[in-house]
Amino acid sequence: MMRRLAACGVLLVALAGFDSALDAQARRTQPRPQTRKPATSKPATAKPPTQVTEPAVVTCPSLLGEGVRTKRSYCDVMIGADPAGGVLIDIPPHRGTVMLSFDLHNRHTYSEDEIKAQRGYRRYTAMIGVLAMDNTLLSRAVIQSEFRTAADLVDRISGGVGPGGVKAVAPTGVEPIVLEIEEQANRVSLLGEKVNIVTVDDARDFTAAGRPVAVISNVMLTYTPAPPAAPAPATRKPATTRK
Repeated sequence: MMRRLAACGVLLVALAGFDSALDAQARRTQPRPQTRKPATSKPATAKPPTQVTEPAVVTCPSLLGEGVRTKRSYCDVMIGADPAGGVLIDIPPHRGTVMLSFDLHNRHTYSEDEIKAQRGYRRYTAMIGVLAMDNTLLSRAVIQSEFRTAADLVDRISGGVGPGGVKAVAPTGVEPIVLEIEEQANRVSLLGEKVNIVTVDDARDFTAAGRPVAVISNVMLTYTPAPPAAPAPATRKPATTRK
């Protein structure tokens, strides 16, 4: 009897130890609860300013007219020394530099009689300046082109008394001009400097003030608009006391 009791005691002790071992193993193998990191919000990034490309506002002292085919407005560039008297191009409020582009043409007086007589050939080399309003020369632009037949004309200008109601003067040749204008400029001026004309008889330079030397069209601006001005703070009216 005593042996049975002793055996039962040993068995109970063994079972208790086995249960303790199972509990410890369960504690060791139980996964630890994961801790989540607090969510962090990414700082909002400002959208980059969008560039604008649009036709420029041009003040043309000597408007040649509208093209019959292209419907463009063609403007004469005159020789001069005062930027205020040139072709004025306004630049809207902006940030950074501005890209100014236009098509530069030579200026030809068309004659059907000269064509028939085989004396219509011309080679033009015209130079104009791009100036700030304080008379600082920003850049120069040059076009050289040849005229032989009416096919060399870029367009015909409406409003004349010739056949088809077109003017004798017309743009010939085209030179795309692209210039970078500094940020502080809000207006620039185009002035003619000189033109060299080669004919079947001779070659001559023309530099007299007031002479048209070239024609421009398709004046465009590419720029980043300036941010809108902050609204002025509201002012409170002074309180009034009733008598």
